[in-house]
Amino acid sequence: MGLADASGPRDTQALLSATQAMELRRRDYHMERPLLNQEHLEELGRWGSAPRTHQWRTWLQCSRAQAYALLLQHLPVLVWLPRYPVRDWLLGDLLSGLSVAIMQLPQGLAYALLAGLPPVFGLYSSFYPVFIYFLFGTSRHISVGTFAVMSVMVGSVTESLAPQALNDSMINETARDAARVPVASTLSVLVGLFQVGLGLIHFGFVVTYLSEPLVRGYTTAAAVQVFVSQLKYVFGLHLSSHSGPLSLIYTVLEVCWKLPQSKVGTVVTAAVAGVVLVVVKLLNDKLQQQLPMPIPGELLTVRGPGSGGQGRRAGQAGSLPRGLVPPVAPNTKLFSKLVGSAFTIAVVGFAIAISLGKIFALRHGYRVDSNQELVALGLSNLIGGIFQCFPVSCSMSRSLVQESTGGNSQVAGAISSLFILLIIVKLGELFHDLPKAVLAAIIIVNLKGMLRQLSDMRSLWKANRADLLIWLVTFTATILLNLDLGLVVAVIFSLLLVVVRTQMPHYSVLGQVPDTDIYRDVAEYSEAKEVPGVKVFRSSATVYFANAEFYSDALKQRCGVDVDFLISQKKKLLKKQEQLKLKQLQKEEKLQKQAGPLLSACLAPQQVSSGDKMEDATANGQEDSKAPDGSTLKALGLPQPDFHSLILDLGALSFVDTVCLKSLKNIFHDFREIEVEVYMAACHSPVVSQLEAGHFFDASITKKHLFASVHDAVTFALQHPRPVPDSPVSVSRPLACRALFC
Repeated sequence: MGLADASGPRDTQALLSATQAMELRRRDYHMERPLLNQEHLEELGRWGSAPRTHQWRTWLQCSRAQAYALLLQHLPVLVWLPRYPVRDWLLGDLLSGLSVAIMQLPQGLAYALLAGLPPVFGLYSSFYPVFIYFLFGTSRHISVGTFAVMSVMVGSVTESLAPQALNDSMINETARDAARVPVASTLSVLVGLFQVGLGLIHFGFVVTYLSEPLVRGYTTAAAVQVFVSQLKYVFGLHLSSHSGPLSLIYTVLEVCWKLPQSKVGTVVTAAVAGVVLVVVKLLNDKLQQQLPMPIPGELLTVRGPGSGGQGRRAGQAGSLPRGLVPPVAPNTKLFSKLVGSAFTIAVVGFAIAISLGKIFALRHGYRVDSNQELVALGLSNLIGGIFQCFPVSCSMSRSLVQESTGGNSQVAGAISSLFILLIIVKLGELFHDLPKAVLAAIIIVNLKGMLRQLSDMRSLWKANRADLLIWLVTFTATILLNLDLGLVVAVIFSLLLVVVRTQMPHYSVLGQVPDTDIYRDVAEYSEAKEVPGVKVFRSSATVYFANAEFYSDALKQRCGVDVDFLISQKKKLLKKQEQLKLKQLQKEEKLQKQAGPLLSACLAPQQVSSGDKMEDATANGQEDSKAPDGSTLKALGLPQPDFHSLILDLGALSFVDTVCLKSLKNIFHDFREIEVEVYMAACHSPVVSQLEAGHFFDASITKKHLFASVHDAVTFALQHPRPVPDSPVSVSRPLACRALFC
């Protein structure tokens, strides 16, 4: 085996009880391959640090090929459009584009109302961003455009900076709209700048901090916010403007207080429109296989009887001007007021888009580039904001329709945007003076998918309570603190929960599964038995500054030995011994001073043989050094641990910091004080490199204390219950790495 020592097994047997010795004889701990500590493993495998790749160097290089590759990377339409299979995909994309456009038209009108803007700006936001995403996006199935969550976030900003008029006069509403449109378009430009900037510096991973329970809890709370915001249109009420924390609670209380003032005609209009929409959606779900495209329920309600009228009346959304608006520069004076909301909207919009994009990509077998998606969505909002659009993302309901009706690429999105352009340029007068109650009904019915996420609480209760806690905190914070502060609280809480969970991992003492070299928790595996004389300890999480102290405490507790008490008692007894020796020496010196003349006369004849006595004293000193040390626990009368070796399974470590290094060194020091040798096992190469960089290894702790596996460390500990020998050990050629047991 290469590490065998003739005195090793004998010493091990001497340290153990008769029962433990019989157990060791029953299990023959040896391997067909040599035991491998870190030194031997590096020598055998010719270990060397992996070469570092400096990605930034390639970014600074410039060539025609690299420029062309960069163009294709940031303009994906040049990659997939020349290879577009017209015969196979065009018909499906055409039907899908028309279906999405018919659905997007009334939703754009309604979501503009949700954003606190005139309906035509919802159509603008359904045209410009969609066509821009067609050029720059990498997802083939998501439908970019107006979305309820984004619209209500925009609405909270526009209402705070341009509040609702005190009365419903035409002049006040016109002035209000003139003030809100620049706010919304400037907000869109700022959102786009954030998204493009983050995408260009490859910051797409930021969305990983928004877990799925967080996103679903947030969108559910946002759906509740949207629902409450539409109650005033459903009941025809005039409510005060509320913003900031608890604004939702104030709005609900005011709606309940003013319910007797509801307008019957408005309530009936909203109820009829809602029932029609629900029935049409149920028919679409039931007849999905038979219908070439879904029945346009939203369009029927918008153009149904009583949905329009001559002249603008109270409760109507106003007319749609024909044609496009010229580009307008953003109001840079508003940047300082909008920067916080813009960043929040940018992150939320991207999180929703990339989540849906990855779902469809996984379902259809293609890849979505998160950084390019961030750039594409940012350009959609940036260019859209210049043309007076408000911030957009992708819609869940429209994306599902685009996929289910045969959409295969963003050609469907381009077709839907062209259809919206036709409405804006030629057919806008068909949708003038729309009742706000009908638009509110469209919004509320389309919240069905997000409100159904309330059932997540039941599934998360069964699957993962920690994720349920994230969902509940996110939902509650968003309801009570509004959308911007709610997201901040949710992200902070989810990150703190990760830290807390790493602070309280599962600690276990491992035992050997019979007839294997596998070690598992003895509390969970009844057949796993602890190796006599050896303790194997494992943590399920990496050890770092936040949990290093907990790791040390759990280790000492699980080992069943009060390490700190033994060390303190040992120090007290050793201090007493030193004090007794000091008193004895002082007493002897005093006696020598008193009998000085007599001793000098007696010692004169003996000076001849002083050389011989010096040699005898040296010999006696060497014999005394070989005698048992009086500082051992046994000599001091202290209880000895029932194990001679401690093995730390560090396979869960992904990194180490300075606190972890100090904690490991303290563990070595403390257990050696109570005569227990410490070994480490199963460290990954990056962790070993960090141990070396942190100067962890020294004369007392070397790589001979670090083994390739737990079984290597256990076998070595049983054969070497004393400190690791300094003599070099030969490494033989490895055979099959399999433990043999008799």
